[in-house]
Amino acid sequence: MSDVMRTSAPEAVQSGNGAMAKGRFRRLWAANAPGYLFLLPWLIGFFGLTLGPAIISLYLSFTDFDMIRSPEWVGAANYVRITTADPKFAAAMRVTLTYVVLSVPFKLTFALLVAMALNKGVRGLPLYRAIFYLPSLLGGSVAIAVLWRQLFAGDGLVNAALAQFGIEGPSWISHPSYSIYTLVALSVWQFGSPMIIFLAGLRQIPTDMYEAASLDGASKFRQFYKITLPLLTPVIFFNAVVQTIDAFKAFTPAFIISGGTGGPINSTLFYTLYLYQEAFGNFRMGYASALAWILVLIIAVFTAFSFLTSRYWVHYDD
Repeated sequence: MSDVMRTSAPEAVQSGNGAMAKGRFRRLWAANAPGYLFLLPWLIGFFGLTLGPAIISLYLSFTDFDMIRSPEWVGAANYVRITTADPKFAAAMRVTLTYVVLSVPFKLTFALLVAMALNKGVRGLPLYRAIFYLPSLLGGSVAIAVLWRQLFAGDGLVNAALAQFGIEGPSWISHPSYSIYTLVALSVWQFGSPMIIFLAGLRQIPTDMYEAASLDGASKFRQFYKITLPLLTPVIFFNAVVQTIDAFKAFTPAFIISGGTGGPINSTLFYTLYLYQEAFGNFRMGYASALAWILVLIIAVFTAFSFLTSRYWVHYDD
């Protein structure tokens, strides 16, 4: 009798604990089920359209895959070839870095200047904001890239305007010395998104700081250097990171203006355009996947470097 009681007591305790755990789980599920159901579309999209394809792409980067035959494991051969025996990779990196180094600073500078002008309290500010923001909405579209190609063609509107002053302009998009700068100009023209963010940051700076500086005899330039820039550094940091990542990912303008070739003489061969050529032109999906992951690594290194160095120049309230 005592042996039965000794063996049944722990079992009763365990079953009681199991029932309590199940009851707790049911209560938690009943409380959180609506939230999980609302998150379900996002979770399906994240795992099915983002994380899943990314994992498959990482696997394919170590294979030889042409979309016809089954993937053949080749290890790090794709990465070795990219870094040691692919001259087009070096050309694409050179063009892309040139585009990033030129377009991002000019774009942010122009966006900040326009934001400061709008922050002066101009009439019709919502209308100006909408007009200046419009290119950012349309700049990545095929139609705008086609229009840009017509503007800078040999017989385009830019050369027609220069002809009025007796200047014979080249075919900007067909000359290897100028073609990249037409794409930089297109990027700068899409300044609306960082401008809106700069304008919001400028609105957060207390006006009494400028008034106190004016009473102390500080010039406009000194007010900008000592007040505006330091208090705006978090916004500058955010815009710089976002715009640089977007510049690394730029594709449509180079594809449309060069006709998908990256010409002339690879002068508009963006990294993403070269990746596209390898994937859908040469059907080297494994090689293109390796190119994509190298781009991910480059962007990750830049972002990490930006965050590590931000402590030295980004000033927060504290």
